[in-house]
Amino acid sequence: MPPRLNLRAASRSLAIRPRPSMVPHQPRITQVVARRAYATDKEQPKTPNEAPLGHVSEEAADLGKVMGETEPDIGQGTSVQEILKRDQEGKEKAPEVIKEGIETPSKNTSQTNTVAHRLALGDLENVSAEPVGHKFGLPELPLPSNANLHYRYDPVVDQVTNLLMQHGKLSVAQRNMSFILNHLRTSAPPKTNPLRPLLAGSPPASHLPLNPILYLTLAIDSVAPLLRIRSQKGAAGGGNALQIPVPLGQRQRRRTAIMWILDAASKKKSRGSGKTQFAQRVADEIISVVEGKSNVWEKRGLVHKTGTSARANLMFGQKRRRIAS
Repeated sequence: MPPRLNLRAASRSLAIRPRPSMVPHQPRITQVVARRAYATDKEQPKTPNEAPLGHVSEEAADLGKVMGETEPDIGQGTSVQEILKRDQEGKEKAPEVIKEGIETPSKNTSQTNTVAHRLALGDLENVSAEPVGHKFGLPELPLPSNANLHYRYDPVVDQVTNLLMQHGKLSVAQRNMSFILNHLRTSAPPKTNPLRPLLAGSPPASHLPLNPILYLTLAIDSVAPLLRIRSQKGAAGGGNALQIPVPLGQRQRRRTAIMWILDAASKKKSRGSGKTQFAQRVADEIISVVEGKSNVWEKRGLVHKTGTSARANLMFGQKRRRIAS
């Protein structure tokens, strides 16, 4: 038989919780900010009372347009004297200075004072606009030899750089050439030797560091030989070689002088270590050439002395043709 249901015990275990009271709905008060919609004009149109009054000339132009009369020229202003001439009451109340100006008018009236009349009379210079053309001036023809991008350096600098290059490393030769020119520019002015003079017309020794390219060119051209000795085998008889002097061109003479300078620099001892030691020795040798202390001068003198003694052999080839004919 099932147990009997007791309602009192069930009510004790039942938890009754009070329900919170409902908060009445209150309307929220929000602040309304005035927002402006998109518009084409930034400023609102002004009322007739707020709008500024126009200029006197502009007002007269508007009035003439309404009345159908000729509109005054706004570009030309009206002087105070002309206005007072038309207004007798204003003329009487005007200051004494303006009255004197009205009674004794100046030579230049208001019309002549305007810009247009002054331009017509030639008082102002009528400057015309610049003609349309090139932003930079055109080069003069014929173009100089160094105007080409690939031949913009001095020919002596290019020749020395190419002879400095070893194993096709042009960048190393250019770096050495830059060091040589910088050393010539920063070194002390050389002291020339009167026994070994430089080329005629050369600048003073104190000016040479100011132009290192001229410094280098002067040293090379001063020591460059004018000729070379060619040995003709068996021409002297008995199997002996005959020495024949041959004249050289400018580029050939410079090449010979550069090779002599590089050979003398390679035989010198380095005063330190680094990548620029050979360039340092070449720069010192160039300074020695200008000062007359280098052994290159002795080589040049020996070649010229041999050519002078062998000058009788210049006609050797022509003599053989005459004998054969």
